[in-house]
Amino acid sequence: MSLYRNSAWFLKGLTEFTKNGFLSASKRFVEKELDLSVAGRSFMITGANSGIGKAATMAIAKKGGTIHMVCRNKDKAEEARADIVKETGNKEIYVHILDLSETRKVWEFAENFKKKFKTLNVLINNAGAIMSQRDVNAEGLEKSFAVNVLGVYILTKSLIPLLEKSPDPRVICVSSGGMLVQKLRIGNLQSERGRYDGTMVYAQHKRQQVVMTEQLAKTHSNIHFSVMHPGWVDTPAVANTMPDFHRSMKDSLRTPEQGADTMVWLAISEAATTNPSGRFYQDRRVVPTHLPLAWTHSSPLEEQKLISLLEDMAKTFQPH
Repeated sequence: MSLYRNSAWFLKGLTEFTKNGFLSASKRFVEKELDLSVAGRSFMITGANSGIGKAATMAIAKKGGTIHMVCRNKDKAEEARADIVKETGNKEIYVHILDLSETRKVWEFAENFKKKFKTLNVLINNAGAIMSQRDVNAEGLEKSFAVNVLGVYILTKSLIPLLEKSPDPRVICVSSGGMLVQKLRIGNLQSERGRYDGTMVYAQHKRQQVVMTEQLAKTHSNIHFSVMHPGWVDTPAVANTMPDFHRSMKDSLRTPEQGADTMVWLAISEAATTNPSGRFYQDRRVVPTHLPLAWTHSSPLEEQKLISLLEDMAKTFQPH
């Protein structure tokens, strides 16, 4: 079933996930919650050179934050950094090159980062991948799973000791409303069975990110974990991977700045941490992780099993 044939989800999207949905929600925003300096605080943002990742980097740079941009393409990353420095005057912006689909390199990057830097206050797992057809990485893992799930798990787990040593630590994961039509499935993590539908695989990964966030929040209570849906945003990734959707919805899509708003709010506001850790957000508000009357609920056992599978897989690729 295509994501966009789920009528309840699509109707919800038309009212809430669009530009108009953001404008409506923003009427209740308390703007002074973002009226602060984050000078001296350190942020790592994956996929920081375009779309909502770049918009979030720009917004946090304007507030004085030290930002580690983790990007796959060096030229695009350096170009984005130059834009951000020019617009904000903040030179504390550092580029790190990492392809999250290369699982061993994710470990190596995180371990090296911990040796080089003494603090990290906020990790924003924003980078994601939608594949048009199934492909595997050098380790034999399905590529979008490697980026969206295992890469996020390894990066987060490896950086937890550094986060825990830093004041007011936070981890934010950028999910998608597409996960609302997906029940957690742990029996086909590599998408080896059945027809490969890239958007549905992506939506399943986004459900796995929600479960991962909930579980990590339970085991690491001194870090504030959150996961968020940016809405339907006009980004190069959406245009390239979902051209029909992008074409039909173009006038209703959010700007990258609107899509990044809740990410920035979760990263810097004091108000965000007054909510319990491990929650799912849309437009600065905690929202349910399932549609009403949905069949998408999973058991605590299945959710714990996902984490143990990820832990086992992560250890397989850990450098010794």
